Amino acid sequence: MKLMISLGIILGMMTYTSALPIQNSSVIQEMKRLKRGNSEVLRGPEEINAMDRILRTNGRLGSSRARGLSFREGDIASSYHIQSRSAITCPGNSCLWPKSVDGSVYVPYIISPQYDDMDRITIEMGMLDILLETCVKFVPRSHETNFLDIQPRFGCWSFLGMTEGPQPISLQSPGCMWSGIVSHELMHALGFVHEQSRSDRDRHVSIIWENIRKGQKHNFKKYQTNNLNTVYDYGSIMHYGRYAFSEDGSPTIIPKPDPNTPIGQRDGPSVLDIQKINLLYECGGLV
Repeated sequence: MKLMISLGIILGMMTYTSALPIQNSSVIQEMKRLKRGNSEVLRGPEEINAMDRILRTNGRLGSSRARGLSFREGDIASSYHIQSRSAITCPGNSCLWPKSVDGSVYVPYIISPQYDDMDRITIEMGMLDILLETCVKFVPRSHETNFLDIQPRFGCWSFLGMTEGPQPISLQSPGCMWSGIVSHELMHALGFVHEQSRSDRDRHVSIIWENIRKGQKHNFKKYQTNNLNTVYDYGSIMHYGRYAFSEDGSPTIIPKPDPNTPIGQRDGPSVLDIQKINLLYECGGLV
């Protein structure tokens, strides 16, 4: 019913504006807003991937609650006094979590007591999807100086790679409570950028710049990444959805050569995501 009403409003506005020579009127902007808001409904819930849900939840990241932080690509946080970086490209892998003498990579964490039992299960499932297939082991913090501090702050976001001291990951409930979103933010904390930010992305996807919302084109920047000799992964949990930052519900990313190739997903790390973690952290035969 809500969808039918909204579509009726859009059609009514289209009829109203068809005879008017307007370019940037409030009516046109409202049409774009309604189309943008209904693009998720029109696509169907089975097509909504982790990054789609993150962007929807993070719609208010510009509020005063985010004071002291800046965000890029929708969910990558940095302090204003700390230069943004990626563990994939940082010199000497200085942003990676350290290896233990037994070859495993132990990442200490604490989970806020504000979460209920179901939220904790969701968060732990996101961790399990990584630790069961890699040498990265998420362990409850005991005395470690550097650790992940998982909190229901505002939106879904993480820093890139290991920072010093308590390292916040925000997983707001209920908006971020998909295990795939948890894995997505944990992969940022391990040092991974979004898949379409890879240095070779233009061979695999087309960015439709004219469909990107005003002021959001910086979220489609490429990086000089170490791609770990892996193929481009359309199904990565780290991939934007087809309509990310869309101005009017039109696609902003189209795969090559087959434009109908699904991109992104919601379930958890792909086979290639797991492979990249194992390569970056040199897990070898420990998995």
